[in-house]
Amino acid sequence: MPIATPEVYNEMLDRAKAGKFAYPAINVTSTQTLHAALRGFAEAESDGIIQISTGGAEFLGGQYNKDMVTGAVALAEFAHVVAAKYDITVALHTDHCPKDKLDGYVRPLLEVSAERVAKGLNPLFQSHMWDGSAETLADNLAIGQELLAKAAAAKIILEVEITPTGGEEDGVSHEINDELYTTVDDALRTAEALGLGEKGRYLLAASFGNVHGVYKPGNVVLRPELLKDLQEGVAAKYGKASPFDFVFHGGSGSSEQEIATALENGVVKMNLDTDTQYAFTRPVADHMFRNYDGVLKVDGEVGKKSTYDPRTWGKLAEASMAKRVTEACANLRSTGTKLK
Repeated sequence: MPIATPEVYNEMLDRAKAGKFAYPAINVTSTQTLHAALRGFAEAESDGIIQISTGGAEFLGGQYNKDMVTGAVALAEFAHVVAAKYDITVALHTDHCPKDKLDGYVRPLLEVSAERVAKGLNPLFQSHMWDGSAETLADNLAIGQELLAKAAAAKIILEVEITPTGGEEDGVSHEINDELYTTVDDALRTAEALGLGEKGRYLLAASFGNVHGVYKPGNVVLRPELLKDLQEGVAAKYGKASPFDFVFHGGSGSSEQEIATALENGVVKMNLDTDTQYAFTRPVADHMFRNYDGVLKVDGEVGKKSTYDPRTWGKLAEASMAKRVTEACANLRSTGTKLK
């Protein structure tokens, strides 16, 4: 059972919450980066989450028609086959989907899974993300209610981003400023609109200064202790201890202490994209620079086939990205926690 069933995915998240660890959620854009993520999880003996953004799905759909649903479905089906060779369990997730892409991405994918569940099968994806951070909170939560109902019916967990994360990812961007902090009032409005599990399980991407992409130390002020305030503020009203399952966005470049504080306060999933992209590309660039006269037909020569063969540099890229995934597992305390 390398791809989690709905029941197992819930168990994974419950175990992470109770054990104060989190799963790395690795963005993939190809079968090769998928294998790198799976390999990293397996080498760390950690379960994990594989995710596809709208841009990643468009790339996977091919540049001839750039169909996001085709790309996401194709890689998910591929994952269901190849993941069987890895001794860990993974969940499949779709990352950041803003309002203008819902009809071309998340809603059709929910229908795909609904049809599967109606036939007695498991959903194709285990969770989907609705990124309404560019909308007003009222509109964000109204759409969230609609999507949560559909997700719950298809045995899928919804992830919601209720307030902005700084930086840019797949066309959704926000300034880096003092607005990047979710308030207790925001959390209370979320609980009122989406419930605390009785309407369907959801993951909450709250903002505590997070920024997507690359940034130098000192440019971003993370306040993961804010998550404790959100948990306690909602718990005080609803009587449910630690009510939220938090997601850490913009995790690349975070310090070990910042990550540890986030884990103590209910983070069960942390997204990684920027760091794993670099880990994948770095050895490829090194190979090309070191072997320029082999990968190129310089001065009328013929080059060296074994040097420009994509398998040669592709293996280096996979190994490097897998190593970065194992490091993420260590930072998030998920190493050695795989389901037996």
